[in-house]
Amino acid sequence: MHSKLGLDFKRVEHARSVAGKIAAEVQSFVEGYTTVAVERTLCRLAGIDGVDESQVPLPNIVVDFIKERGVLSQGVLFYIGNAMVATSLSPQEIAEKVSLGELDITRLPIASKEQIDKAVMQVVYESIKIISARRARREDYLKTLGEGKKPYLYVIVATGNIYEDVVQAEAAARQGADIIAVIRTTGQSLLDYVPFGATTEGFGGTYATQENFRIMRSALDKTGEELGRYIRLCNYCSGLCMPEIAVMGALEGLDVMLNDALYGILFRDINMQRTLIDQFFSRVINGFAGVIINTGEDNYLTTADAFEEAHTVLASDLINEQLALMAGLPQQQMGLGHAFEMEPELENGFIYELAQAQMTREIFPDAPLKYMPPTKFMTGNIFRGHIQDALFNMVGIWTGQGIQLLGMPTEAIHTPFMSDRYLSIENAKYIFNNMRSIGDEMEFREGGIARQRAKDVLEKSIDTLERIEKEGLFSALEKGMFGDVKRPRNGGKGLEGVAEKGSNYMNPFINLMLGGK
Repeated sequence: MHSKLGLDFKRVEHARSVAGKIAAEVQSFVEGYTTVAVERTLCRLAGIDGVDESQVPLPNIVVDFIKERGVLSQGVLFYIGNAMVATSLSPQEIAEKVSLGELDITRLPIASKEQIDKAVMQVVYESIKIISARRARREDYLKTLGEGKKPYLYVIVATGNIYEDVVQAEAAARQGADIIAVIRTTGQSLLDYVPFGATTEGFGGTYATQENFRIMRSALDKTGEELGRYIRLCNYCSGLCMPEIAVMGALEGLDVMLNDALYGILFRDINMQRTLIDQFFSRVINGFAGVIINTGEDNYLTTADAFEEAHTVLASDLINEQLALMAGLPQQQMGLGHAFEMEPELENGFIYELAQAQMTREIFPDAPLKYMPPTKFMTGNIFRGHIQDALFNMVGIWTGQGIQLLGMPTEAIHTPFMSDRYLSIENAKYIFNNMRSIGDEMEFREGGIARQRAKDVLEKSIDTLERIEKEGLFSALEKGMFGDVKRPRNGGKGLEGVAEKGSNYMNPFINLMLGGK
């Protein structure tokens, strides 16, 4: 393709090749291990749901049961399938009996592999059918209702109460939003279980639960039909329950998921081995369900300097892309992240931001890139903040971003009011309409600031990737090569939930989901 910035695409392909080698090394590790979150996901895919009288989710009860008996490595589907053969019960009935202490699934006589496989595949195909139907429903809506133009206008709701979130989400959709992100309550990413049912209390956001997903999806479908425009729903499957929440979203028809390979390691201190294993299965599910993933590279620029460390964003985008491809996620579903986060007093900062956004667009031409607004340097001065957001929106339309997460003038003050959202959507719509074709009209001067900035960031990214390839990703994370955050390979939360796969291990969903829709 032609580069407006004069990028050397041979260097881009070299960068991609190095990122591919880094991802391949990670993948060779990932394929030998499972985690409690992966196994709980398999329980959910087998139809196990609900909680016991103490509100402990049944998937947790079953997986903890086999973990406590030292056989997590054999995988939960092996024991569920075997129990189905031995008892003629459904996975849900088996889970309930395990919960009541009436059945020890690890002590039953072992049936033949053929019998176990046959029992498991009955439930496997049922959940595959449900997820495929949800995807088809979305595609039908997009065909019949249509959707907003790109960049999609992406806004957040974060009341803590799912029913109040619905009110705010419907209002935002009527104001012009294309994607509604239901912000997850603070700290949920560190819970090693998924809460059950509708929730009405949460600090800084609302719990991600399957029932909350269902309530919001239903509300947005009704609103979309009324408006004649499909409204996408976004939530978060990062954290200790990454693949579990991915499958809940797939079952309930979510469209976008925060699903980064490194975010939980760097910003939630979740063990790197645990996260990298979990991200693979979660992305397999999201890929199959037609869900767009969002990655979190924008966060690097809130912990490190946005001018000096821009190359780490590109390096991480390239690694995230390669890991996602290995999970069967097409580029059209990769909302790779970057951000408008430079110090506002930096001379020519707008040109640097424009160069980086254009560079990212050219390097990932098929990805619906997720562009994040200024947050680090937002203050109580809402008027300056609104201007910063306007400059961000100008870059977004100029460089053809896919998903524009709108900044709020009150970003540094409080959770947005509906009126704040209205002002932000109005700002973006005004700029997007007035500047719709500016990217087609403008060129970047040869030898100018923008072209030089893009070249510098690309070359620094290549240097970073080459160092990571020599070190290995685990070592690079230990040395703080992303966001100036250092994490130990055997530290952080969740390592005790990792197990090497045993001889009886089975997960047929990976092959089926990678094999096509």
